[in-house]
Amino acid sequence: MWVISILFAQLVFFSLFVFGIKEIYIVTMEGDPVISYKGGVPGFEATAPISDEKIDTTSELVTSYAKHLESKHDMLLGMLFDGGTYKKLYSYRHLINGFAVHLSTDQADILRRFPGVKSVERDWKVRRLTTHTPQFLGLPTEVWPTGGGFDRAGEDIVIGFVDSGIYPYHPSFAIHNDGPYRPLPKYKGKCEVDPDTKRDFCNGKIIGAQHFAKAAIAAGAFNPTIDFASPMDGDGHGSHTAAIAAGNNGIPVRMQGHEFGKASGMAPRARIAVYKALYRLFGGFVADVVAAIDQAVHDGVDILSLSVGPNSPPATTKTTFLNPFDATLLAAVKAGVFVAQAAGNGGPFPKTLVSYSPWITSVAASIDDRRYKNHLTLGNGKILPGIGLSPSTHANQTYTLVAANDVLLDSSVMKYSPSDCQRPEVLNRNLVEGNVLLCGYSFNFVVGTASVKKVSETARSLGAVGFVLAVESVSPGTKFNPVPVGIPGIVITDVTKSMDLIDYYNISTSRDWTGRVKSFKATGSIGDGFMPILHRSAPQVALFSARGPNIKDFNFQDADLLKPDILAPGSLIWAAWSPNGTDEVNYAGEEFAVISGTSMAAPHIAGIAALVKQTHPSWSPAAIKSALMTTSTMLNRAGRPLQAQQYSETEATKLAKATPFDCGSGHVNPRAALDPGLVFDAGYEDYLGFLCSTPGIDIHEIRNYTNSPCNNTMGQPSNLNTPSITISHLVKTHTVTRTVTNVFDDEETYVITARMQPAIAIEVNPPAMTLKRGASRTFSVSLTVRSVTGSYSFGEVLMKGSRGHKVRIPVVAMGYWR
Repeated sequence: MWVISILFAQLVFFSLFVFGIKEIYIVTMEGDPVISYKGGVPGFEATAPISDEKIDTTSELVTSYAKHLESKHDMLLGMLFDGGTYKKLYSYRHLINGFAVHLSTDQADILRRFPGVKSVERDWKVRRLTTHTPQFLGLPTEVWPTGGGFDRAGEDIVIGFVDSGIYPYHPSFAIHNDGPYRPLPKYKGKCEVDPDTKRDFCNGKIIGAQHFAKAAIAAGAFNPTIDFASPMDGDGHGSHTAAIAAGNNGIPVRMQGHEFGKASGMAPRARIAVYKALYRLFGGFVADVVAAIDQAVHDGVDILSLSVGPNSPPATTKTTFLNPFDATLLAAVKAGVFVAQAAGNGGPFPKTLVSYSPWITSVAASIDDRRYKNHLTLGNGKILPGIGLSPSTHANQTYTLVAANDVLLDSSVMKYSPSDCQRPEVLNRNLVEGNVLLCGYSFNFVVGTASVKKVSETARSLGAVGFVLAVESVSPGTKFNPVPVGIPGIVITDVTKSMDLIDYYNISTSRDWTGRVKSFKATGSIGDGFMPILHRSAPQVALFSARGPNIKDFNFQDADLLKPDILAPGSLIWAAWSPNGTDEVNYAGEEFAVISGTSMAAPHIAGIAALVKQTHPSWSPAAIKSALMTTSTMLNRAGRPLQAQQYSETEATKLAKATPFDCGSGHVNPRAALDPGLVFDAGYEDYLGFLCSTPGIDIHEIRNYTNSPCNNTMGQPSNLNTPSITISHLVKTHTVTRTVTNVFDDEETYVITARMQPAIAIEVNPPAMTLKRGASRTFSVSLTVRSVTGSYSFGEVLMKGSRGHKVRIPVVAMGYWR
């Protein structure tokens, strides 16, 4: 029982008169959460699992201890503050011990100074960070057959999605095309009922559906009209990510009267558990996200897919690895849950990652081999490239080009930005009908107040044969994704090509002295944009994909830990969409969308991890991560080194050889990941050792978030048994160790070699080792500074097995004289 001093009695008295602006705070308390409680509280037996495994959340021990923690949260708040002056939003009991509360800044200060309270942090926001990718990754021919075919791929594995919800009526999540799903007693989640339709969100494929918005509501950010007070996806993003990871196989993707192929998730038979904590306009709040993760682990998910990350490194804790969000995920991994998180979309600039910790698998985004291109052929013979998922104009026929600004009904409509072609009522149908309408790509398209879809609708309603959207200026980093439209249409994204079009149009168009057009003589035709072009140069690291080095604190100091971990498809990904979704204006009302982002890459890894988990149900999250990383490839389909999109000096896109800071260990190879030969395993105690070994980290902060003292240390964080080696400050010679475990069915001998760029010498010991089935062996890697270049050097350790296994880990180091 807490002892209250006279000082705190006075604080209670003064708290009755606290006024001020209220904020949401996440409070952590002394005392272990369920996942790490080993006993010691009278009347409550230990609840911590013996090893890194799932908690039996239905046991009386767990439920009674969880209620005990919650009652202590309520008692503390009730003792300190008058009823009505605060509102508790959540109690966190399973992964961290604490709560989220809405109260004033003065009340927060009182909490900070109270015995038993370890930290009080103001809540912060987070942001949201496939018809072809199964074939691109070899799933139908190389992976699904090993598990019994697509109709068994991911069987009984539960993937939890902390995202914007789901559109449960989409065919990607239906059950009528599949065999019946059997009951899954290991999963304890619940299904909310749609308050509008009164229909259950679950159907056997979708096995759980809950929403978390208490922090969003308390902050005044929640709009029930568009955000939906239910798991219903009001954005589209959540349906998209769920379908990528676990959508049904063979779902026709039909839009604008055209079929773009058949969609499938990576693990089409896996179950989907929805934990909605993201919303359309504002993203989400960490208090809601932590509650969603806590509930997901309590319910018994196997995999967590997180296409969400912070807006910036945490400023309060200073350490990127320690905050309520990452600490919750550490506890999730302790409970045996594999976590895939989007690396972020701040590329191609260095240190733009928003996924930092070693227990998380941080996923970068690649471009696969499918590209959609189109072209506009002008009457002067010039062919201008562009993008547009559209049909062609009639073969062997050209059409007159008319610019929107030249076909206005009167000059007064200029206030409506008519060149955007968003309002058909301001344009003269008599001049547009039967011609190709020329429009301008303004800033309105960037901010979402104008859309390619609306241009298509305007052109169609005016009787135009098609449309052209010319980009006359562009900001660095602007992404142009092809948009499916039902009439011929193209976006000319290259500014110089747009100038060619405008010059030709102006030369060909005669005007009177007032500038009014006397005759339209410019002509052109639009090609067929529906047919994709397959490139052997794939995969490539997408321009937007966030890059390393990883950082360990708010001051952007480099960490001795490689991020991102792995690369997966994330550009132009076809998948399910919510007709309610308004996140992408071009897909409003549609059931499918083709969009890009590391948000699309993370569920690829989540789905593939489900396949690995299905094949190896006893493997730890670290073993699954290791299997994915050590079997990945640094080569493209042509057998050449992976390339990464970068900016050139002129801000145009160029290609450079990819480094581990672009793609981690390389591009995922699902077939090889099922049989990796060796794994680099790690668990909760190893991650604690990593934290306790990180220079500059506050050991009291570690205890605050993990409820564990720094009794163990691995000497240096680079000794963490990850399938990568990173030394950010290498002086003279530095030696690290790694331990591998043979997960193959038989004994195997491995020859170990290493190579590094010339500035750093590398040596491994021993040069070979033989491991029996299930055996573990340790080897060392020594790095020595040869010359100081002021930049990182890259290399790899390669282990070749006598039974054909190849195990590769990246090595990254920067040398200093002292």
